[in-house]
Amino acid sequence: MTRKSIALGAAVLALLAITVVIFAGNPKQKIVREAYIYGYPLVTMDLTRRQETNVAAADDAHAPMGQIVKLRAYPAVDNKGAAAPNADTLYTMVWLDLAKEPWVFSIPDMGNRFYIMPMLSAFNEVFFVAGTRATGGKAQRYAVTGPGWSGTLPEGVTQVKSPTALVWILGRVYCTGTAEDYQAVHDLQDQFASVPLSSYGKPYTPPPGLVDKDFDMKTAVRKQVNAMSTEEFFSRLAKLLKTNPPKPQDAPIIERMARIGIVPGQELERAKLPALGEKLDPKLALLEMVETMKAKKAVNGWLYWTDNAGSYGTDYEQRAMVTLIGPGLNFPQDAVYPFSEKDKHGEKYDGGKHNYVMHFDKGMLPPVKGFWSLTMYDPEFFFVPNPINRYNLSQRDTFVTNPDGSMDLYLQAESPGPAKEANWLPAPKGKFVPMLRLYWPTGTPPTILDGSWKPPAIKITK
Repeated sequence: MTRKSIALGAAVLALLAITVVIFAGNPKQKIVREAYIYGYPLVTMDLTRRQETNVAAADDAHAPMGQIVKLRAYPAVDNKGAAAPNADTLYTMVWLDLAKEPWVFSIPDMGNRFYIMPMLSAFNEVFFVAGTRATGGKAQRYAVTGPGWSGTLPEGVTQVKSPTALVWILGRVYCTGTAEDYQAVHDLQDQFASVPLSSYGKPYTPPPGLVDKDFDMKTAVRKQVNAMSTEEFFSRLAKLLKTNPPKPQDAPIIERMARIGIVPGQELERAKLPALGEKLDPKLALLEMVETMKAKKAVNGWLYWTDNAGSYGTDYEQRAMVTLIGPGLNFPQDAVYPFSEKDKHGEKYDGGKHNYVMHFDKGMLPPVKGFWSLTMYDPEFFFVPNPINRYNLSQRDTFVTNPDGSMDLYLQAESPGPAKEANWLPAPKGKFVPMLRLYWPTGTPPTILDGSWKPPAIKITK
C-alpha cells in the first residue's frame, strides 16, 4: 500500500519541457503518452500478480493463484520485496482469476480485532471493502464474480461483482508484534479461505502453482514495468484488456488508443504506432506522473490524498501516479497515508545533518478509530536499520508527555537521551522519509478527512 517518489534533476526537467512541445505537434505521440498512463496500473498489477504467485506452493510471501498469502511477521529490515512495508499489520492476501468461474472468499469471526480486506480490480481500484469499519467483525462469505457472470450462489454467500477478471484482495490484520499476539493473528489467518465456486462446500485441495522459471522474481515490479519497451508494454496492455475490460466511461480514451493500434483483446497493430525511440515516451509519461505529484500542495510538509483515493473515475494520471508509488491505496475512510519528504523549511530530511521533532498539542494525536503509526523509511521507502530495531512509533507505545500534556516525537540518528528515548524514531545518517498511517480516521471533526486535523510540521531542532 505503498509511497515512492522520483527525484528529478535539472536535465530531466529540461527533457520533460522539450517533450511537451513534441507531443503538442504530434497527435499520435500524445495518444501514446495518454495510453501509457491509462494502462500503467493494469500492466503493473499483472506483473505484481505474476511475481507474487509464481511458486508451486505457498510460503510467507508468495502463493499460487487462488491461495492465501499469510505473512506471519512484520517484514524484516532487509526485505526489499515491496516498498513502504509496515510494522502494524500482517498482510493476508490472495490473487483471484475470475475468467473461468467465481471464487468464494471467507472471513472468520474477527471479534474486536481491526482488519481490512479491500478488493482491488486489475486497474488498481477498490471496488469493495470488507473490514471492521465497513462490514464489522462477524464471519462473512463473499462470492467474487467476474464481468458478465450470471448464475446461482449458495445460501449465505454474498455476491461481490468485480469489474475485471483479475482481483487482488490485499488484506491487513492488526498485530501488536508480541509473541502472544502473533499467535492470535496466525490463528485467525488460518481460518481465512479461498475456493473456486464449483468446489465450495466440498473437500478442496488446491493444485500446485504453475511456475515460470524465466520470470524475474528478484527485480522490483516497478523497475520491470518501467524498463519495458513501448511495443512490449502496449502488447501486454492490449491482451490484458480482453479479460479486464475498460469501464464505460473509458470509451473516449479507448477510441483514441485504437488509432495507434491498441484494441482490447486484439494483438497490437505495431504499424500504427508512431515512430518512437524504444523507451522514450514511457519514460516521459512517468515523468509527467511525477510532476503531477510534485504539483500537489503539501499540508505542513505532508502529501496525502483524501479525494478520489482508491477510485479514480477518469483521472487516469492520478491512478497511474498512485500505482507508481505503490499499488493498493485504500479508500480514505479506511486509511490515509501522509508522507513527507521535506521539513518546514523546504529541505529534504537528512539525519546526518539535523535532528528533528514532530510536536503534537494536547489532545491532537492523529484522530482514528482504528490505529495510527509513524514509520521511518529511507529514500527508497524501505525500513532503516538502527541499533534498537525500532521502525515505527504508534499508539500502542507508551510515550513521555510534556508538562502541558503535549507530546514530542524525535526523528534523529542518535538517541535523544534516556528520558526521551520512548519517543525516539531512529533516523539514518542520511536522507529519509517519514510516513504516517491513519487507519479508520474519525469521521467528525477534528479529522484528516475534511482538513480539520492536519499532520503537524516536522521541525529542525539542531
